[in-house]
Amino acid sequence: MQAKRIIPCLDVDDGRVVKGVKFKGIEDAGDPVELARRYNGEGADELTFLDIGASYKSRATLLDVVRRVASEIFIPLCVGGGIRTVDDMRGAMNAGADKVSVCTSALQRPQLLSEMAKAYGSQCVVLSIDAVRAGADGNGAPVWHACSHGGRTDTGMDAVAWAVQAVELGAGEILLNSIDADGTGGGYDLDLTGRILEAVSVPVIASGGAGDLDQISGVLLDPGADAALVASLLHFGKTTIGEIKRHARTKGVCVR
Repeated sequence: MQAKRIIPCLDVDDGRVVKGVKFKGIEDAGDPVELARRYNGEGADELTFLDIGASYKSRATLLDVVRRVASEIFIPLCVGGGIRTVDDMRGAMNAGADKVSVCTSALQRPQLLSEMAKAYGSQCVVLSIDAVRAGADGNGAPVWHACSHGGRTDTGMDAVAWAVQAVELGAGEILLNSIDADGTGGGYDLDLTGRILEAVSVPVIASGGAGDLDQISGVLLDPGADAALVASLLHFGKTTIGEIKRHARTKGVCVR
C-alpha cells in the first residue's frame, strides 16, 4: 500500500504565515522559515508553500522566502501563488521548489498545465482547486464550483469536471481545498474529496477543515485521500506531525 502523506501548509502573505476561516479573517501564524524548520524536524512528508496574496494582488511569488524555506528542509517543497507562466515555474524551481501549484492562472488559461508538464513533467505540476458548494444538481447531489483569485471569484466551472480536464492536460496531482470547510475545524469535505478521487487517476491531497486527529485519519481512510494538508492544528500548537502519524497508525492508516 502506498504510504499516505501528512503535509503542513504555509499560507504566506507579505512574508508571514497566516490563517483564516473560509479564506477570510486572516491572522498571523508565524515565520515561514521557522515553521518549515520545525515541520521538517517533526517528520512531515512534504511542505506546501502558498503565496496566497500573489494572484489577486498581481505580484510575483515571494521567491526570496521560498529560497530561505528550501534551505531549511530536506523534504519535497511545493510552491504556489502567482505562477502564471513556465518562466514563473522555472523561477520557483530554481529557488528550491520540487513542484509548483497553480489555481487562478490555470483557470484563466488551461493550456498552461500542458506547457508546464512539457517543460518539467506532470509530476511537478499540481492543480490547486479552491472549491465552494454551489447547490445541487437535478438529482439532489451536491455541486461544487472552482473559484479563482484566492477564493474571491466563483468561476461557475464544475470543480469535478475541471479536475478531470486538468489531469488530461497534464496535472500530475490535485490539491483540493474546500472553502466551506477551511479553518473551521469541522472536518474535511468528504463528499467533495470522494467525488474528485473517483473522477481522476492522480493523487489527491485533501485540504480544509482539519480539527482533530480522527478527521485527518478519516479522510485518508474513507474516502481515501492520498495525502492530508494540515495548517491551523499545527501552526497554533494543537498537535504535531508525530502525533498525527501515531494516531493514524492506530486507525490502520499506512504512513511513513
